Amino acid sequence: MMNEENQEPMEEFRLPASDSQPDGSVPLADDTDPDDQPTNTPEEVLHDQTVVSGLYENYFLDYASYVILERAVPAVEDGLKPVQRRILHALKEMDDGRFNKVANVIGQTMQFHPHGDASIGEALVNIGQKELLFDTQGSWGDVRTGDGAAAPRYIEVRLSKFALDAIYNDKTTEWQLSYDGRKKEPVTLPVKFPLLLAQGVEGIAVGLSTKILPHNFNELIDASIQILKDKPVSLFPDFQTGGLIDVSNYNDGHRGGKVRVRARIEEVDKKTLAIRDVPFGVTTSQLIESIVKAAELGKIRIKAPSRNVAAVIDNTARDVEILVHLQPGVSPDVTIDALYAFTDCEVSISPNACVIIGDKPHFVSVTDILRVNTHQTVQLLQRELEIRRGELMERLLYSSLEKIFIENRIYRKIEECETFEAVLSTIDKALKPFKKQFYREITEDDLIRLTEIKIKRISKYDGFKADELMRRLEQELEETNDNLANITRYAVAYYKELQKKYGKGRERKTEIRAFNTIAASVVAAANQKLYVDREGGFIGYGLKKDEYVSDCSDIDDIIVFRRDGKCVVTKIQEKVFVGKDIVYVSVFKKADERKIYNMVYLDSKSGISMAKRFPVTGVTRDREYDLTMGNPKSKITYFSANDNGEAEVITVNLTAQSSAKIKQFDYNFATVGIKNRSAQGNILTKYPVRKIVQKTAGTSTLGGVDIWYDEHLGRLNRDERGRLLGNFDAKDSILVVYKDGQYELTSFDLTNRYEPNDIAVLMKFDPDMVLSAIYYEANQKSWYVKRFKVETTSLDKKFSFIGDTKGSKNLAVTADRYPRIEIVHQVKDRGPLEKMVLEPEGFIEVRGWKALGNKLPFARVKEVKLLPPKVVSELPKKEQPEASGTQVSTEAEDKESVQLGLFS
Repeated sequence: MMNEENQEPMEEFRLPASDSQPDGSVPLADDTDPDDQPTNTPEEVLHDQTVVSGLYENYFLDYASYVILERAVPAVEDGLKPVQRRILHALKEMDDGRFNKVANVIGQTMQFHPHGDASIGEALVNIGQKELLFDTQGSWGDVRTGDGAAAPRYIEVRLSKFALDAIYNDKTTEWQLSYDGRKKEPVTLPVKFPLLLAQGVEGIAVGLSTKILPHNFNELIDASIQILKDKPVSLFPDFQTGGLIDVSNYNDGHRGGKVRVRARIEEVDKKTLAIRDVPFGVTTSQLIESIVKAAELGKIRIKAPSRNVAAVIDNTARDVEILVHLQPGVSPDVTIDALYAFTDCEVSISPNACVIIGDKPHFVSVTDILRVNTHQTVQLLQRELEIRRGELMERLLYSSLEKIFIENRIYRKIEECETFEAVLSTIDKALKPFKKQFYREITEDDLIRLTEIKIKRISKYDGFKADELMRRLEQELEETNDNLANITRYAVAYYKELQKKYGKGRERKTEIRAFNTIAASVVAAANQKLYVDREGGFIGYGLKKDEYVSDCSDIDDIIVFRRDGKCVVTKIQEKVFVGKDIVYVSVFKKADERKIYNMVYLDSKSGISMAKRFPVTGVTRDREYDLTMGNPKSKITYFSANDNGEAEVITVNLTAQSSAKIKQFDYNFATVGIKNRSAQGNILTKYPVRKIVQKTAGTSTLGGVDIWYDEHLGRLNRDERGRLLGNFDAKDSILVVYKDGQYELTSFDLTNRYEPNDIAVLMKFDPDMVLSAIYYEANQKSWYVKRFKVETTSLDKKFSFIGDTKGSKNLAVTADRYPRIEIVHQVKDRGPLEKMVLEPEGFIEVRGWKALGNKLPFARVKEVKLLPPKVVSELPKKEQPEASGTQVSTEAEDKESVQLGLFS
């Protein structure tokens, strides 16, 4: 059985009992003998038949409409499905401020909901787990771990203060009879908040489904205010489970949109990763299962489980924590990408906003839903004000009548009246001089109400208090009229008050971030070994008796060069034939422009040996490419593959029978330009060649590689995205300075990961560069400033430049050459706040990275702000200061100075 959030099975289809007999025959007329019945003509027989297909069509359409309108799809007015609305209505009827057993709530709801208690209980728990409309007691389960709630008899619930404020108002509710006619239930609840977008919804109906993702409470209120101010809005999902979300393809919640959600993964150390939350819709057990499965398939390399230690440990309690232990030597950065690529650490969610509008399902955007909800809130607030205005006017009218009735002693004039009609007539006549001051005519009901005033009230009547009450009512009426005249302003104030009362603690949990596209072939663990049978022409991971080439993954592509000058790229398999006489085989990396192949081939037609250099960046799989001039029987005589475009020197030996005077000479591939794979190349020699051997290994002819840093993704790239770090050679590295007071040197490998929120400075490492920092030293309980150079050379190891004392914290750090730092401080405890601008290069000399630095003469530092660095013009060499040792830079250099991270 499907739960109430989706749909229940269709009830058994039966024909009416009056239309058929148990044996399927058509009933005959009473008091007749079957033998006496006349024979029907064919036309009469056809006329009396019922077409079953028509019955099914009509019945199914009725059922489909019922499921769509009354079961699975929410109404746009209040964002609730019928079962949810009935639960909330039942809870309101039961509300006395105390908790109610969920079992009792289910029973109360069954007075309105014509379905089973299981579906009501599941829907009720689902609402409770969203922590918005209900206050709960007991074990209500956990959406992160997938744990279910306790039995309904053990858990309790009541309406939250927010629900009571924003959802209910009997005076503006439209009512209808319940399914059995015994009770009244709301058609829709008068919700004055975008509840549908706050909670989200998922449901499957007949022929359509709906999936609206939950959004942030405060952001919804802010967006509603923006709509009231006629300003553009943008809304993105926010999940209880936290994590990271890429909303670049959200498409405002329309059909066809998509969001990518990731768990937050941290590197505890080089051997351990910690998963701190789970993606929306994924439980911790599902996540662990997907990790173990990926490890079994060889996609990721985790530590083999032992008797005492598991490879994946679930430490989830109050917070999610799943520890993944890696095999020795496995890169944590590559493994994190592999977890996103091959496990449920990243999931893709496709929203599909379908709601009931005017008794019909409509596919809309979340902004459309928000606009409807916002305008409905305005209408409900206006209706409430109008009702309140009517109540105030009636109270004023009756207060005035009562005052006139008592102060003018009209009650004494009715003492001599003998009939009730005479009493009413006397009162009406006495009120005639005052009727012009009332906003409506005085009715008989008003007169009857005056006759019901007790003598005790008349005797204790205080005219002064009555006037005070009327003044307050008039003030409130005036305020109400003003709010009605400025309903938009009133609605904005209502939203702000709602946010003030209930917005605390409902900050965004899911961090919005752009994700990079992870190539599975790049991050897949090398779970196979590549072998080659060069003479036979076979490659694969099943040829264990043949030549071993390298480790690879089972999703890699393999590039093969043959002696006949052909190149082919094919998918790795257990065993595959690629052509005999293989010269070179390796794992193929698409779009790798730095891997250069150096080749000499003999053209069979002309007898000339040609030299060429080329990359292979993109090919069609299993298609052969000819690297020679295309003449039959041409062959490769020398071949080398160079990962960074190296150009070696070769020695060419000609045959003894050749007519060349010099039969041995050297040739430098650096003289050959790098062209595409179809180029013919340069002439090496016209004479027959006996053999070619490498003389010396070469150096790269490509120069360094330009590296950019994308601060949104926290990744390095060569695609010119983000900030250019510089041109990197093999010996170069990257300096990363963290906000917590540590620094680290890393390689410039594109698989490196950097958490943007944790980084203060990221730049190409220069040993002469000076870092300036202001920090608090907990042991000395003082603030210090220091300038230092990075003196360590170890890669991928963090060093703390503020010491290891617990409680020490870094306030600001910069790599600017001439930094300026604004400090808001107190010279004495409880003294006034003062502000100063510090220029570290004039305050302290450069010392070692372990040095304490100079103490700042402040009792307390409140705030640190980094200002634009000082601009120092370049001086001629003869005018440059010598004794001071001050470094001088050009204005252009200062403009290129690295911008820091700032925090306090």
